Amino acid sequence: MTDNELTCKELVELVTDYFENALPEAERARFEAHLAMCDGCDTYVQQMRETIALVGALREDDVPLDAQESLLQVFRDWRGSGF
Repeated sequence: MTDNELTCKELVELVTDYFENALPEAERARFEAHLAMCDGCDTYVQQMRETIALVGALREDDVPLDAQESLLQVFRDWRGSGF
């Protein structure tokens, strides 16, 4: 690995910016070069695309009330944990 190559951890940290087209051109090129050589990260990005598409199609009424409450609690706990 060269100093210019992205690590898997760095790719995961940049995936949201990648999807939002917010990466500078050089950083996007590093991201895509990593995807071209790393099957694991390529699979991860594809899974994220599928998740975004599926979740984006959900309506509030599609999620049972108990599941909504559970998800909200997880997010509250996560925010309170300092992450």
